[in-house]
Amino acid sequence: MNSLTLSRRRVLALSACAAAGLAAPQLALAQVRNNISGFRSIDWRDHFASLKNGAILADTQSKAVHFWSEDEAVYRLFPSSVPISEELTRRGLTEVIRKVEGPTWTPTPSMRERDPSLPAMVPAGPENPLGTHALYLSWQYYRVHGTHDTRKIGRPSSDGCIGLYNEHIAELYPLAKVGTQVRLI
Repeated sequence: MNSLTLSRRRVLALSACAAAGLAAPQLALAQVRNNISGFRSIDWRDHFASLKNGAILADTQSKAVHFWSEDEAVYRLFPSSVPISEELTRRGLTEVIRKVEGPTWTPTPSMRERDPSLPAMVPAGPENPLGTHALYLSWQYYRVHGTHDTRKIGRPSSDGCIGLYNEHIAELYPLAKVGTQVRLI
């Protein structure tokens, strides 16, 4: 935390205590600190040359997905899951090449090698790791998709994909189109 942010928070905490007639500003400051989000403020210009076709930025550090529409009228920020290891994390620029509502899931060859008990394919439904919607990227086997396992969001839990709550991928799905640029950082 920088001193400007801390000073601003301290002022807000002290003001809240004074307004409530409380004599314990430390308690209010502690409550403010516990509600600080891990999301970073990001400007699309730092990652994309333009917003042509819209842009999705998956920030693996803060475990968040940002979306900007081409005309900048729409901005969305969603918590996400990220890959479980650096070896599985691919970074760089790609794009949405296909959108599927009710996707089926096929484990990658490397997943099946690590765990031969995996099924050959999982149909759409509550057992499907891709959730209710999937945005397929130009990188083979990489997706931005939903998940039925909400415990995965906000933590490293995937084999390379970026996962969202099903309600969030359902919100992102109509905003993104084939050709939307995607950057993983």
